Amino acid sequence: MSERGVSESTQWALLIPALMLVVLGTIQAGIWLHARTVATNAAGAAAEQVAWSRGSDGDAAAMARRIAGSGGLDGAQVQIERTAGNVRVTVTGRPPLLLDLGFGAVSEHVLMPLEEVRR
Repeated sequence: MSERGVSESTQWALLIPALMLVVLGTIQAGIWLHARTVATNAAGAAAEQVAWSRGSDGDAAAMARRIAGSGGLDGAQVQIERTAGNVRVTVTGRPPLLLDLGFGAVSEHVLMPLEEVRR
């Protein structure tokens, strides 16, 4: 066996795990970014429902949890706050990451003005 063969196999032995880390890291980042989008969409839908007076806060929170769950967020929690003519909806959950080191939780919020009801 020549020295060149040993050198090339050593290079590949170091290169393959590095390439796998890059690929898996890219997949992880994509899953996490998708989870952020799902959380934002769930918060936006709940905020619209509350702002336009089309149901109770409980109905809006249940809808946000359904949207988050169908988008892949585990253990979604919804918080609705009404302050000074605005509604703020925060959705928090965990995406299904391949390797979760505790940094995977996502939390997104939407702030929307409450519609005035004229009678």
